[in-house]
Amino acid sequence: MFLPDHIRENSRRIVVKIGSSLLVDEAKGSIKQKWLCHLGEDIQWLIEHNRQVLIVSSGAIALGRGRLGLDKARLSLPEKQAAAAAGQAVLIQSYENALMPHGLTTAQALLSLSDTENRRGWLNARATLDTLLGLGAVPVINENDTVATEEIRYGDNDRLAARVAQMCSADLLVLLSDIDGLYDKDPHQHSDARFIARVDKLTPDIMAMGGEANSLRGTGSGGMATKLQAARIATSAGCALAITKGETDNPLRKLLQGQTRATWFAPQTDVLTARKRWIAGQIKPSGSLHIDAGALTALQNGKSLLAVGVTCVDGTFSKGDTVRILGPDKSEIGMGLVAYDAESARLIKGVNSADIEKHLGYNGEAILIHRDNMVIHS
Repeated sequence: MFLPDHIRENSRRIVVKIGSSLLVDEAKGSIKQKWLCHLGEDIQWLIEHNRQVLIVSSGAIALGRGRLGLDKARLSLPEKQAAAAAGQAVLIQSYENALMPHGLTTAQALLSLSDTENRRGWLNARATLDTLLGLGAVPVINENDTVATEEIRYGDNDRLAARVAQMCSADLLVLLSDIDGLYDKDPHQHSDARFIARVDKLTPDIMAMGGEANSLRGTGSGGMATKLQAARIATSAGCALAITKGETDNPLRKLLQGQTRATWFAPQTDVLTARKRWIAGQIKPSGSLHIDAGALTALQNGKSLLAVGVTCVDGTFSKGDTVRILGPDKSEIGMGLVAYDAESARLIKGVNSADIEKHLGYNGEAILIHRDNMVIHS
């Protein structure tokens, strides 16, 4: 049975989504700095307790609209993009002001739809965010609204946050909202609305609660419907999700200490299994890597595939594509997401780690396929 207490205690990588209404005073067109400072305290507390935190934050358009004197009700796409450009600098500086007093480094990351849907962009973004977290930084992520068009954008940060959680193998995604969780119907319109504390499976009945029910609630542009869509993405990737009211001071600490109400969604698998299931399901790999006996033994022992163990490279592929792994007898032993394109892979096949730079012309990684991005057939 899914137990929220277990998630609260054991989540080590947490994505937090913050909507515009929590962060921006619409009347003044400015950041709610006091609230944000309390959030900074929460993040410091989490990091002190060995958690890594990524923030997905709205607010750039709301801030930029005021700076540029734009009418809230009548923003064209170019005006939205201009507002995003003007507001993003204020947004990231506000996070810097909230986190710097705690000795925390803020790192801005702007993602587009292709960065989370395209495998090459996915791997590049994942590597950058992993590196930032490893260095102790707090990534503050937003959609790249300045260049995104209506056809190639998420349009809400609930689903973007879910994709970030999936990309970074997060244990928990927290959606800070202006409602304390999921109800079977809108509690502002129905006094008999029933609060749902835990969702073990996203059934059609549960998903339907994001339609008419709660349609007027939820921060940003999405409302409850997009929060449930985010839950589907996150839980399918092995990430638990919580929807909770964010307007209180220190909302994250209160949530993880069990002091505030929330709806908790159970992960439907574990993080690594979800990724490997996706890899194993690829029907048309783009190429093949032939490996020697030493590399075969290493892979069977759970190691990554290094360039030195590759004897031949077949096909034309790009970084992030799925390729077959062929043993010394040319039988397929597995599949994986390759870290180099075919041309670069050919340059470094059979090359020792210390000599990679000599062959590539730059200091590249020795790993051709990381063990977490690989499926070995039993």
